[in-house]
Amino acid sequence: MSSLSTTLRPRLMGPTGSGKTNFINQLTGTREAKAQHQLKSHTQGVQEFTVNLSNGRKYVFVDTPGFDDTYRSDRDILRTIAEWLEKKYRGKVKLTGIIYTHRITDNRISGSVCKNLDMFARLCGDKAARGVRLVTTMWDAVKDMAIAEHRVSQLESDFWKPLINEGARHKRFEGNSPRCAWEIVADLTEGGEVLLLQEELVDVARKLNETTAGQALYSQFQKLLHEQKEAIKQLQDEAKAQKNPELVRQLEVEQRRLEAELQKTWDEMGQLKIPLMRRIALFFSKKTQSRTINVNAVVPQ
Repeated sequence: MSSLSTTLRPRLMGPTGSGKTNFINQLTGTREAKAQHQLKSHTQGVQEFTVNLSNGRKYVFVDTPGFDDTYRSDRDILRTIAEWLEKKYRGKVKLTGIIYTHRITDNRISGSVCKNLDMFARLCGDKAARGVRLVTTMWDAVKDMAIAEHRVSQLESDFWKPLINEGARHKRFEGNSPRCAWEIVADLTEGGEVLLLQEELVDVARKLNETTAGQALYSQFQKLLHEQKEAIKQLQDEAKAQKNPELVRQLEVEQRRLEAELQKTWDEMGQLKIPLMRRIALFFSKKTQSRTINVNAVVPQ
């Protein structure tokens, strides 16, 4: 068995369809090419892939689902990631680094992409940011290189700036090949820093809903709740103004669908809410060495 000093554990994160699984396929020799350009989630849980090299090093690549997963709630995804991270940290296993993937072909920074990066930054923290590689993927699908370079400039100067300021670096997965993937991995060094989420769960003994990532998710649900309420009110007003019975029926069906989504959001928020007395206790409790990285303040238009 390889010793810990020769076992490297890079972790891959990023939105659904951003190329995480394809990147690992290039490293491991697995062929699942269909996953790269689809927006449907192909990673249902945390998956580990081991590669033994001839120089005695062993790599354990860790693939994780994005927070916009096709079949599971964001709270469920956060719990899955948190349980894996906590287990590894308690077992004295540290990540070598984190590879965060982003499609260079995206015309705009969507709400889903913003949410994924915000959650990633908050569970990562400033100390672990030095081991983060922000990897742009799907360069082989670029039709206009000038536009792609403009997107890179925007990402580095705005969207990714808080992470880059803490030591994260941008890498291009341009070749979509094993060689290019290994060059990116080789840039990661041994002895990675503990993540903020791991500190919060283990070192200061917080529950998942009390962590920075948990409360960021709670805030996202609050925003979603407001948007859902506004949408329902708009549908109600529109239905009252209509005289076409069929159109009114369609609006009522859509209203019921939104009300069901609203109830789901309420339920998710209920699982994440922290009681007042507990919030007061947390204010005076032991603090983590790492601090959160706020990327919400810098969102490109």
